Amino acid sequence: MISKLIDNEYIDKNEKQVIRFTRFNRILHVVMIVSFISLALTGMTLKFSYTGWAVFLGKVFGGFEGAGLIHRTAAVFLFGIFTAHIIDLFRRKRKEYGSMKNLLLGPNTMLPTKKDLKDFIGSLKWFLWLGPRPNYGRWTYWEKFDYFAVFWGMGAIGFTGLILWFPEIFTLILPGEVINIATIIHSDEALLATGFIFTVHFFNTHLRPEKFPMDICIFTGRVPLEEFKIDRPAEYEEIMKKGELGKYLVDPYPPIVIRVIKIFGWTALSLGFSMVIWIIYAMVFAYQ
Repeated sequence: MISKLIDNEYIDKNEKQVIRFTRFNRILHVVMIVSFISLALTGMTLKFSYTGWAVFLGKVFGGFEGAGLIHRTAAVFLFGIFTAHIIDLFRRKRKEYGSMKNLLLGPNTMLPTKKDLKDFIGSLKWFLWLGPRPNYGRWTYWEKFDYFAVFWGMGAIGFTGLILWFPEIFTLILPGEVINIATIIHSDEALLATGFIFTVHFFNTHLRPEKFPMDICIFTGRVPLEEFKIDRPAEYEEIMKKGELGKYLVDPYPPIVIRVIKIFGWTALSLGFSMVIWIIYAMVFAYQ
């Protein structure tokens, strides 16, 4: 039912759309996509260097030295957008929320809440036809999980990556064994992150029945009004109570813009799914 309601055939392409993400957020996400895929491709090429696909990618990247340069450059961009996001949070705290308490504990918080637990249980019942679809708000429980996965990744993968990048500096204060430990953590956590992003995150974002085959909201920053009513009923009701719907309504992008966005999205999806297949092949049939 939901997939029919939000299918392109059932939505007027000229109807008003609801703004969900700012241009700044969308730029950060695009840079994150490019950075993460670059890190995954170059990192997995080194981790599974004994496979034919890794050798081929290594040549495409200009050898393993070239892959290393791309890897470190992508890491710098990832650190940059992480820092930019944190700075933006403090800016928004000052201008939009007034206090850190309102930012962290307000109705649109990214922190887990009792409602998220209720929505999770409600989702399980809905999947089993034992109850109605939960009234999701601004952020769903799986989106919050994905969001904080980035913080975990930046801590575990980012810090160990810095140790491997600058071993001479870190071994001035840490024992040499730390390099070996950092290598294991960086490699295995990166494999876990790659597998999670290209399977669980891709499914939650693009492959769910109501979003299949692709959700371009993060690129356009907007969603059709009718889809918004169905997808985020709690947020829609809150906006209507405040009488602020007009603030969020905008015209859709021209078809040429949507076409470019979809080309980028399909390229990212294709690379991600290909990486999953390559990793499974390496670990099942060629592991060393």
